[in-house]
Amino acid sequence: MYWGGLSDRVGRKPVLLFGCFGTLLSLLVVGLAPNFWIALLGRILGGLLNGNIGVIQTMVGELVGDRKEHEPKAYAVMPFVWSIGTIIGPSIGGYFAEPRDNFPSVISSKNIFAIFPYLLPNLICALMLFVSIIAGYLFLDETHPDMQPWSTAADLDNTAAETPLLPAAGSTAHAPANLTAESYGTFDSVAVEEHHTWHVRSDGRPLSVKSDASSAKEKVFTRQVVMLVIALGIFTYHSMTYDHLLPIFFQDEWKEDISAMIVSGKFAGGLGMSVQQVGVIMSLNGIIAMFIQAVVFPIMASWLGVWRLFVLVTVGHPIAYFVVPYLVVVPYEWLYTAVYTCLTIRNFFSIIAYPLLLILLKEASPGPSYLGKINGLAASTGAACRTIACPIAGIIYGIGSRIDFTALAWWVSAIVAIVGAGQVAFIQQQQNKTTHVRSAVPCIVNPQEIVKHEVIHIAVDDVERPGHTDHVRVEEV
Repeated sequence: MYWGGLSDRVGRKPVLLFGCFGTLLSLLVVGLAPNFWIALLGRILGGLLNGNIGVIQTMVGELVGDRKEHEPKAYAVMPFVWSIGTIIGPSIGGYFAEPRDNFPSVISSKNIFAIFPYLLPNLICALMLFVSIIAGYLFLDETHPDMQPWSTAADLDNTAAETPLLPAAGSTAHAPANLTAESYGTFDSVAVEEHHTWHVRSDGRPLSVKSDASSAKEKVFTRQVVMLVIALGIFTYHSMTYDHLLPIFFQDEWKEDISAMIVSGKFAGGLGMSVQQVGVIMSLNGIIAMFIQAVVFPIMASWLGVWRLFVLVTVGHPIAYFVVPYLVVVPYEWLYTAVYTCLTIRNFFSIIAYPLLLILLKEASPGPSYLGKINGLAASTGAACRTIACPIAGIIYGIGSRIDFTALAWWVSAIVAIVGAGQVAFIQQQQNKTTHVRSAVPCIVNPQEIVKHEVIHIAVDDVERPGHTDHVRVEEV
């Protein structure tokens, strides 16, 4: 929140570059950490010194300016790059971590990378960030509207530029999104079409003066908005527990007595994988997630519609948590097939649910002027749930390990997901809005301009002839 406000006063570019430097410093501290607490300090530094997500989204909006037809493509860049990061990041971390064990002929026992086994992947990422800082300093233009070459000091003193305090976000696989813009955490094109019905007399006067007065007193946080924010919080919580538990479960000690676990019904230990194996799996998981977002999500949204697809993925989401513990009893020759099947199931529910929640939340807004407050509530709720999810999941997993029942943490998250599925009954389908999702894949294969149409449907009821309605469709390109 602080960095967004600071960028309004000193400019986007310096805050963005300093945020990159803060992350660079965090990586070095984590890589050189001699114990857990120093590594934790490094992660805290990364969170404190980097507020780039909101600043970047603001810069994208300022670059687009009045050319609103470019908003869908512009706001799709960040989710796409985010998806690329979920593929490359685990690859670097998994392949280069513990180089003494993975490359014994190259790294000696006295080498600094043997003393600090996680320094090499962090150093590689720090060098990449250093290159981005240099490139940003040389080639990135300042986008703040009152800090242009022709701007004066008075312009900055009276600036109306504003950066959102917090972007709405889900788990680590989901790109943050700003509901006040054409951003839904997906790189697919999303268009919301709104339908309004006005009841007027033949001379154009409103049929009911009372309805006009009541519409002027619309609540920001309606029951629908509050229910969807709660749904986003529940989703964020159990999604973060999955991301937190998965690598721990993969690397936890594998218990060889599978038959005893089947008989007793206890699922003890994990899969006994190495850091490299986990890195490869997480990278392929990123590819699966990208495919589902780019191809499966638009197809399913077109086939079922936003509301029915939302119900499907929310009600089915507990399955993703329930099946994971059974991996410990899968024969080794089928293990990787089972792992990728579990990851595909999880990505189907999670990757699709996140943009649907944001779309429904935006549809539920009483009007565009309320989106800033709704975005703030959604972002704050998501941030709180992400904060508590990891420590709670870790504590429960620790308890499960001590009683030889690591399924405990997974099934607790499944129960939370079941609560989220039950909460769907308290969310109503919006009747006056229709959302269309267009896949990013055809745009890549056959690029063409995406033109956003503003459509207004007007239905005029004739009070003198009951049952007679004239329909007018006004479309503005």
